[in-house]
Amino acid sequence: MHPLPTVSAVALTFTILPLMAAAQSFSYGPRNTDFPPAFPEQTRAPLIDSGVALKVETLASGLERPWGIATLPDGEGWLVTERVGRLRYISPNGILSDPIAGVPDVLAQGQGGLLDVVLAPDFNETDIIVITYAKPVEGGSVTAAAKMTLSDDMSAVSDVTDIFVQSPASPTTKQYGSRVVVLPDGNLAITVGERSSDKERVYAQDLDKTYGKVVRVTMDGDAVDGNPFIGQAGAIDTIWSYGHRNIQGAALDADGTLWTVEHGPKGGDELNRPEAGLNYGWPVISYGERYSGGPIGSGAAVADGMEQPVYFWDPVIAPGGMAFHSGEAFGDWNGDILIASLNPGGVVRLSLENGLVVEEERLLRDLGRVRDVDVQSDGSFIVLTDSDAGEVLRITPDE
Repeated sequence: MHPLPTVSAVALTFTILPLMAAAQSFSYGPRNTDFPPAFPEQTRAPLIDSGVALKVETLASGLERPWGIATLPDGEGWLVTERVGRLRYISPNGILSDPIAGVPDVLAQGQGGLLDVVLAPDFNETDIIVITYAKPVEGGSVTAAAKMTLSDDMSAVSDVTDIFVQSPASPTTKQYGSRVVVLPDGNLAITVGERSSDKERVYAQDLDKTYGKVVRVTMDGDAVDGNPFIGQAGAIDTIWSYGHRNIQGAALDADGTLWTVEHGPKGGDELNRPEAGLNYGWPVISYGERYSGGPIGSGAAVADGMEQPVYFWDPVIAPGGMAFHSGEAFGDWNGDILIASLNPGGVVRLSLENGLVVEEERLLRDLGRVRDVDVQSDGSFIVLTDSDAGEVLRITPDE
């Protein structure tokens, strides 16, 4: 166990008046496109109001664009990233540390910066953490993942080693991804964006580039045995699935299956369950359209050899991080997905049956842009608000 460090910045801690989950006053609104769903449960599930009263407590404030959060074991607190390039420690009683030293330089421009953070599967023995970030390189920047060792007093990291680097470099500072998930076998799934531009988005279909991909690597950055393109000429062996746009949410369900949620263009945000070697269609097919109103790719939403999303949104929710719910608090939600929403904001809850979405609820819409959500062992959950004065908030039942 890490001893609690001495810290210098104290966060405000207080309780906001309980917020009611008010999905009944929310409607989906007009769609941007008129593509019919491939199956009835694929979009616009019944909007429900669970009637659950939510208590919102501020754990830490004064963060600049917080992006990712990792819960430390044994109630020791949390690590949180700020997109501008800072990694912070939050103690169990809400004290915010100075920036942790030793974090690699990031390109904090556009949508780039310091992104996700997770604990290594053997963190209790090794103190290793993994971050994803926009790495400045010749020719622009890349999405990268690095492992590093956290000091016992949580004031610094050392032994920083990149274990994944997107290729090729991009001059565009958009759509980096990038979530990292520890898989049940101890390896990592890393989501990589396709960088947005017309020239580069087509790379999501190219197996010799890691744009618009889910990659699967070991903690040393090697391809995992069983990756689908090992030994295929011209293909990068770390690729797991392809044809993605900009995945900023990824999580494991109770069975250890990986799910992702990705940004569409104007319409067409997607919930997917990426499988080995499969093509998820971007930018050839999409349930959205260009921001200017023109068609994407083929102008279709379905094509042979390309996978359909489990669920899509039109209009969008602009998804951030996601988590599957479990725990005593909000126990009726166990197995549901909680997704951070940047626009219109708040948290989206999806109820699943047999792998399909059967209900949707919009929670905490008064919070505005929410970047990440993390479920705690007791069933409460934490959200990060995305602003220059961002907050880390704990959500519990108001009983």
